Amino acid sequence: MKIAFCGNFRVDYTTESHHALSLEALGHTVIRLQEGETATEQILAVAKDADLFVWVHTHGWPHRGNLTMKQVLDKLRAAGVLSLRWHLDLYMPLQKRWKTYQNSEYLTALDWFVTVDREMAAWINQNRITTRALWKRPGVYHGDCELRTPTKPFDVAFVGSGKYHPEWPHRTLLLSHLKQRYGSRFRHYGTGAEYGHVRGKELNQVYADARVVVGDSLCPKFAYNGLYWSDRVPETLGRGGTLLMPRVPGMDQWYKDREHLAYWDFGEFGQLDMLIHEYLNHGAERQKMRQAGQTLVANRDTYKHLWAEVLTEIGKPRGRL
Repeated sequence: MKIAFCGNFRVDYTTESHHALSLEALGHTVIRLQEGETATEQILAVAKDADLFVWVHTHGWPHRGNLTMKQVLDKLRAAGVLSLRWHLDLYMPLQKRWKTYQNSEYLTALDWFVTVDREMAAWINQNRITTRALWKRPGVYHGDCELRTPTKPFDVAFVGSGKYHPEWPHRTLLLSHLKQRYGSRFRHYGTGAEYGHVRGKELNQVYADARVVVGDSLCPKFAYNGLYWSDRVPETLGRGGTLLMPRVPGMDQWYKDREHLAYWDFGEFGQLDMLIHEYLNHGAERQKMRQAGQTLVANRDTYKHLWAEVLTEIGKPRGRL
């Protein structure tokens, strides 16, 4: 299949780069169109000769050219070329984001919207005439699914932004607790964190060195029923982290407690501390869970697996795994 892909390919660790590499690993041809640099007329010209047009938009990036992206999408539909958008975050529970995007071309002019939020997929399918939606669990790039050997072990890690949506104060409370409780034994990697951003194989090494990794996932009112969880789950497990994750509704259908990861209840930091203590003091149990989680993700939850599912469901050839 020939796929025209508009997105951010300036660095090799963007979601778009990982998607494109996964599609190529499945045997498809991907033509990369750098968003913000490629004129809309050129996007249209290239995409009209493709079987599928994929657009992953970077918020705030303007488009060059005389055509709007809605005009591009409308012309592609008229030409019989399917268009698709894939997004890894929540929209509907976040007031500012939902107000901005609910009537945008993402949800009105595209043929398919792939979302990690089951409630949003249902809303699109009930309220949009031309755009159809698919729910897909979050994934990780197969090239990053690699277990590494610890070189400089430490106790507790958290990977992710410290500055988060106002609808989710749990992140701030969690990080504050971990810093106060574990002091120098705790390392925070991410925006505004002491250890900063870590990417690629360096991140795999962080997960190998951290004896336990604490997770978090946006879950409004601690009970959001959209069957949504953060992509830090497959990212951490696939890269070889030992994950202690809040109990997100429905997630245990996909990842088993004490087998692939260990769950604790949102806001119950005493419960989290007990889990941390347990897994810090039981190395064999920790390594068994780490290996099982990594194997599961590498064999089921990579973008190669997810793209194969998506292409099948939208009526295109599955390609080669």
